Parts: sequence; structure tokens; C-alpha cells
Amino acid sequence: MNLLFHLGRYFVFVGKIFSKPEKHGIWFKQFAKEVYKLGVSSAGIIALVSLFIGAAITIQMAYNITSPLVPNYVISLTTRDTMLLEFSSTIICLVLAGKVGSSIASEIGTMRVTEQIDALEIMGINSSAFLVSPKVFAFVFFIPFLVIISMFVGIGGGWLSSFLTDALTVQDYTQGIQLFFIPYYVTYSVLKSIVFAFIIVSISAYQGYYVTGGALEVGRASTRAVVYSSVLVLLFDLILTQLLLS
Repeated sequence: MNLLFHLGRYFVFVGKIFSKPEKHGIWFKQFAKEVYKLGVSSAGIIALVSLFIGAAITIQMAYNITSPLVPNYVISLTTRDTMLLEFSSTIICLVLAGKVGSSIASEIGTMRVTEQIDALEIMGINSSAFLVSPKVFAFVFFIPFLVIISMFVGIGGGWLSSFLTDALTVQDYTQGIQLFFIPYYVTYSVLKSIVFAFIIVSISAYQGYYVTGGALEVGRASTRAVVYSSVLVLLFDLILTQLLLS
């Protein structure tokens, strides 16, 4: 029953998010701020993680594929497809669930316990749409750019590892990333990330919006936001993979 209660309240909450904003000018200003706060500010950590993971995947593949029957370009081909299919969408969104999700939950939760949300509602403002709607649209809008950045930097990290180590030659790596490229893999990854972005923001905002208590409860809500978002990202990764790749 508790699960059904939260599920029903979550869908009602999402419905309020997509209601028409009172003032479009204020909404677009908030949207621009959230694009920077949630999206642009995350580009650095995404690039750093992708660089090292791309390099690590390449080195691991090089040391595990030892058969003389397997050409070296398979190493970089595998690195490319791993980045495109899974890492640059799912794993990156798991990282963002920790960074963005905890930030949103703690921000909105603090506003709830300090009665700022109550003040907005007393003034007749749809607080959920005013606070959460710009965050949802901003993150969904910017997440494809983060995914593309992750793809390029991850593949570049693999190239850098081939340049700095003896895992394989730069020529073999370059040949591999050019072979058998399927453009749909990029589309698939972007579509997944858009769904994941909505899950992360909406779940985190929901956890913060309905906080009761004080600062301790805000911290717990932030933890729940990260955990629930991560679990749902993995669940929908399985569902979307079956739907989009089968």
C-alpha cells in the first residue's frame, strides 16, 4: 500500500510539473539557469570520467584479446561500441544521478523544511511547476550534449592509451573505430539518456518536495533520490534495450 501511495502521488506530482507556468518570462530565465547548473557544470566530470574509462576499456581489451586469430582493430571497435551503447548513456547517467539527483533533492528539500514552498503556495503559485519544471526541461534538453561529449572523449581516451602504451598501435586503433560504424547506436544512446534524465530529475524532485522534518530528513531524502534514481535507470536500461535493439 505504501508503494501504491507513493506511486500515485508521484504521478500527480508529475502532472503538476507539466501544467502551464504562470509567467513564461520567469520560466525561461529559470530554464537558462538550470541548463548551466545541471548541464554545463556537469560537463567537466563527465569528460574526466569518460576519458579514463575509455582508456581503461582499451587497455583491458588489449590484454584480454590475445588470440592471433583476432585482429588488433577489434580492440578499438569494441571500445567504440561499448562507449556508444552503454557507457555514454547508462553509466554516465548513474554518475549524474549522484551529482544532479542529490543536488536537486537537497535544494528542494531545504526549501520545503524552511517553508519557502509553503509561501509560494500561499501566493497561489504552482510550486511544483515553478521549481521543478525548468529543471526537468533543462536537464532533458542538455543531456544529449553530455552523451555526445562522453562518446567523443571516451573514444579519445582509448586513442590516448594506444598512443601512450604498447596495448596496440595508433593505426590499429584508428582503423577499428572507423569500421562497421552503426549510426543508430548514437540515436539509441541519446534516446535512453533522455528517459534517464527525466527519471533522475523527477524522482529527486519528488523526494525533496515531500520532505517532512528537518535537516536530517533532507539528507535522507537526498540519499533516497540517488538510490531510487540509480535503480530505475538500470531497470529502464534493460527495458529500453529490449525495445530499441530487439
